[in-house]
Amino acid sequence: MNSKSFQLFFQTLFGVSHPVTRTIYALSGVGLMLFKYGVEALVIFLLADAILTPIDFLNPLLTLRTQLLSTGPEWLPWAIYIWSLPFAWVAFSMSVRRAAVAGISPWWGFAVLVPIFNLFVMVTLATLPDAAVSRWQTTPNLRPGNSQFSFFSQFRAVGAGLLIGMVMFSVTIILLESYGLSLFFATPLMMGSVTGFLSNRPSSISWSATVGISIAIILAAESMLLLFALEGLICVVMASPLLIPLGIIGALLGKAIANSTTTTFTQTLGVLLVLPVTAGAEAFHRTLTEYVVLTVVEIDAPPETVWKYIVEFPELPAPEEWFFRCGIACPMRARIDGLGVGAVRHCEFSTGDFVEPITVWDQPRRLAFDVTDQPEPMTELSPYRHIHPPHLEQQSLKSHRGEFRLFELASGRTRLEGRTWYSFDMAPQWYWTLWSDLAIHAIHRRVLRHVQLLSEQETLHEIKDSPEPVPVPMQ
Repeated sequence: MNSKSFQLFFQTLFGVSHPVTRTIYALSGVGLMLFKYGVEALVIFLLADAILTPIDFLNPLLTLRTQLLSTGPEWLPWAIYIWSLPFAWVAFSMSVRRAAVAGISPWWGFAVLVPIFNLFVMVTLATLPDAAVSRWQTTPNLRPGNSQFSFFSQFRAVGAGLLIGMVMFSVTIILLESYGLSLFFATPLMMGSVTGFLSNRPSSISWSATVGISIAIILAAESMLLLFALEGLICVVMASPLLIPLGIIGALLGKAIANSTTTTFTQTLGVLLVLPVTAGAEAFHRTLTEYVVLTVVEIDAPPETVWKYIVEFPELPAPEEWFFRCGIACPMRARIDGLGVGAVRHCEFSTGDFVEPITVWDQPRRLAFDVTDQPEPMTELSPYRHIHPPHLEQQSLKSHRGEFRLFELASGRTRLEGRTWYSFDMAPQWYWTLWSDLAIHAIHRRVLRHVQLLSEQETLHEIKDSPEPVPVPMQ
């Protein structure tokens, strides 16, 4: 492949001007899928000591892949997420252009965002013949206009984007009390695409200006949630790494549709109507997957000493980590009522107590417990005194059980493992578990390091207080 061929191939994959034929769409889709699977399977095998099967890879909810990543480094899920963003762009960009070349509305290319249904859409786009007259112009029809008309276009675009966000938030959160893909994935994508389209009709603006408007739309929508006490700052910040990239992708594709087709805005209404329908379907069909977080520490103390401090431990020092100081629930101390199976352990957090009935008491090897009651996972940052978004009141993040395992090592040392099993009733789960895993790892580390400090201090104290051996006189 010479340099010109490679440049054309690269522009077809990542650009927006080149039309996508049936052959290019099918070959590129299969090739990129195999490449992505091969890289991810190798990385997960090397770093997480797990096998990513093709079934796991093709699972539209990505729950099995998320579970496999739990045994790898804490940064691995975030690396996979960032690695996946260019593939998402290629999928949307090529599907939009392919739909136009096949003679249907380019807006139907956005249907690849719908789980399960997207497989049908991609197969359909790969099999439909190219239309006799492509709806995608190879030379963009740019129409610069006067400043007054351009201002009206931007005002209309911003209003339409915010309206989509407000309607979907009202439908999903207030009406259906559902935090799903339609809210966090489809909505920012459509907000961006409609904004990008209207910003460039009837006159065009630059690509950078289109991106800037899409970011402003997302930030404005987030600010409205804060202003009306519908969400707190922590959750808004956590959602931004998902919402902003999707808004940008949508805006770029919206501008491309405006520049390269004669599609009218009324043709987008059918696609927009899919949003509330999808939200309703999600609300009545929720599937929860149980995830596990494992954190390990090695302690210079025997298991018998470590055991005492996992059962209960005294006050921890004030947290230094910024996320705990900003409101994420922080472990403070632990106490227990009774001993053995049936005893009730209380792990006290900054937001309240976890109530943990003991289910396994295998001293000094394993302590396991259920979680029958738990506090809110955070205290939201807000200019208002009290806000309680539905996801906090409904306990979307719910711990089910936990355990400590102790393994005796050489030289009187101990390997201490802490595990938490939990579910997260927010979608996309593959994204929100990035944050929940980080938070639970941080909680584990705070507790395990406290146990490590107490155990090692006691062991060192015992060594210092032990009597010196009496020398045996030589005969």
